[in-house]
Amino acid sequence: MPSTPPVALVTGSATGVGAAVALQLARRGHHVVINYSRSAAEAQASAAACAEAGAPVGAEVLCVQGDVADDAACRALVQAAVQRWGRLDVLVNNAGITSFAGSANWDALDAETFQRILAVNTVGAFQMVRAAAPHLKLARGAVVNVSSIAGALGIGSSLAYIASKGAVNAMTLHWARVLAPEVRVNAVCPGLITTRWFVDGVGQEAYERLKAQYEASVPLAQASTAEDVAEAVVWLATGARTVTGELLLLDGGMHLGKAPTVVRSAP
Repeated sequence: MPSTPPVALVTGSATGVGAAVALQLARRGHHVVINYSRSAAEAQASAAACAEAGAPVGAEVLCVQGDVADDAACRALVQAAVQRWGRLDVLVNNAGITSFAGSANWDALDAETFQRILAVNTVGAFQMVRAAAPHLKLARGAVVNVSSIAGALGIGSSLAYIASKGAVNAMTLHWARVLAPEVRVNAVCPGLITTRWFVDGVGQEAYERLKAQYEASVPLAQASTAEDVAEAVVWLATGARTVTGELLLLDGGMHLGKAPTVVRSAP
């Protein structure tokens, strides 16, 4: 590869986790592609923040609109990065949607909604990896999929979301095998994240109740911030040189279940 800075493409990076990932990568000297579907103003703000953070280390930023459910848009995203900088080192599949129907409320999910969630979360990730794989192989790069504890534990905002993230986890394991040894592929599986995504989905009051319940029930007694998730993503993308096929649970210990009561004998 030419001796130019590494290049990262982060889907859904206008806000939230995606924006936090892009910012941390820019600070570390990566040229970054900011991707968005509809949030143009937020994407420009994210790009400006990355440009400012990356300026001292020579990082540049490109902002590209595209819906990852559209295969042509996925190919265009990858091509934009390669045309601009001649390489692609990191792909972060972060773009995702859900329906806050509740996992037991099946009647709230019609076929169109179910298929749209799969199209973005699952098919979109597949299309991005397919488009990026040749360039990632040349760079001996990495893929990090932003999945969810929903796909690992079978709980979450809707059954369609659970199914979509379970599929992402399975594809992560498959890609880790078939793209090795040139490309490492891992996923992060957050629990509750303190971003506006949840607030917009359920409303402020319901979100505050959900957060309180979550933090009262998980061993670490705290939800993740976007920056917490971004730190894990960036580590897997740039620093974990011998890690592939990992589904990293960022859930405050939720997967451990409720701690049993410890009975101690009298001193």
